[in-house]
Amino acid sequence: MKHTNHWILRTYSRLALLLGLGTLAAASLAQQAPSVREYSLQNGMTLIVRPDHRAPTALHMLWVRVGSMDEVDGTSGVAHVLEHMLFKGTPTVKAGDFSRRVAALGGRENAFTSKDYTGFYQQIPANRLADVMELEADRFAHNQWSDEDFRKELEVVKEERRLRTEDNPHALLGEALNAVALTASPYRRPIVGWMNDLDAMTPDDARAFYQRWYTPANVALVVAGDVEPDAVYALAQKYYGSIAGHALPARKPRVEPQQAGMRRLDFKAPAEQASVTLAFKIPSLAPAALESSGDSDAASNDALALTVLAAVLSGYDNARLDRALTQSDDHVADSAGAYCGLGARGPEFCMLYGVPAAGKTAAQVEAALRAQLVLVAKEGVAEAELRRVKNQWVASEVYKMDSVFNQGRILGSNWAIGLPIDADEKLIARLRGVTVLQVQAVAASYFGDDALTVATLLPQPLDRARRPRLAPAGMRH
Repeated sequence: MKHTNHWILRTYSRLALLLGLGTLAAASLAQQAPSVREYSLQNGMTLIVRPDHRAPTALHMLWVRVGSMDEVDGTSGVAHVLEHMLFKGTPTVKAGDFSRRVAALGGRENAFTSKDYTGFYQQIPANRLADVMELEADRFAHNQWSDEDFRKELEVVKEERRLRTEDNPHALLGEALNAVALTASPYRRPIVGWMNDLDAMTPDDARAFYQRWYTPANVALVVAGDVEPDAVYALAQKYYGSIAGHALPARKPRVEPQQAGMRRLDFKAPAEQASVTLAFKIPSLAPAALESSGDSDAASNDALALTVLAAVLSGYDNARLDRALTQSDDHVADSAGAYCGLGARGPEFCMLYGVPAAGKTAAQVEAALRAQLVLVAKEGVAEAELRRVKNQWVASEVYKMDSVFNQGRILGSNWAIGLPIDADEKLIARLRGVTVLQVQAVAASYFGDDALTVATLLPQPLDRARRPRLAPAGMRH
């Protein structure tokens, strides 16, 4: 009963605060919500702890602020390959034993690589936190693998690329779009790597990447769940605090030059339907903007307004793009949507996309998508429409936090891209403040031809005789 009451108080606290159901009630209940604690270990590693006592489970996540954007040409995919190699054992834990031991503790585990970061996690009974902390610290500091282990795992990664990218026309289209839309930013390379780079990759490429970036000063340990922060800190000092580190290499800025004209890509791939994607370059949220009202940071204010605009366009059932493109008797698209990135270490896009209906063309879908942007720029949006998308977004964010995994994921990803640990709370408050006029202004400002790349999928005949691929043994994620 204690945990149930605590959950009710915490949930209503956030709902009251974020949905405006009473300032005094929110302030009173918020005092009873658990707070996030941040520590720094003696070797420079960051520790972030978020207690949540509703269930006797804990999430242990290790976040390394390195991803595919930190690679160099010729070794694309090495961050992801290295993630795989960290499952290949240490002097005291044989290859495969890490996963078996976590399973024996009643837990689950995996890892992931993105453009901005690499992460490893275990979700276990809270009383086994020390066990997984010892395992993860050993893996981080003492991973080892032979050249033969590397060559075998590299084949697994290649098959992963074939399965998830080369056999998926939309994944191929997205990969090609990034390579055309971006010229200097390392975001132009795929996370899994170009196949030619994987073919040429050596064990020493991965070892060098590990030695360069896997140091405590570049790592955050995130623990969420039925834990006490000071006790977690003591465990972290015991298992991670003695890991030796080194200074991080300087990260050179790789700023994307301003685009000066529309770019187009026609991409042929076996597929049943065409599709079109419009990618507009947009500003990103600056971390410092969340530490103040943000009035002096026009670009960050615009990034927030663009996030709201995307929700107006396709953030709920029967939103604008659905109504205009897919629901009339003579509808132009079978599906359509929009998404605007908000915060990352590299450049962001606002994407609009659609699949033409039978008898319609990608060019007609493109024109219909752009017409909706023009409509918002000319006429704006209604207050009721804006209020609806804000409340739905806020409710989604609140309920998302019922998952311990999401709590850790949000804290870790915020840390990795340089946002404050309470960024989710601050973002909700800032997004609630976005006005109708701001949404109309960004619709008029950021969707011109000079910032646009259009990628069109041109369907080619399907090879009906080709058998679908099976996921290779040992493939993670």
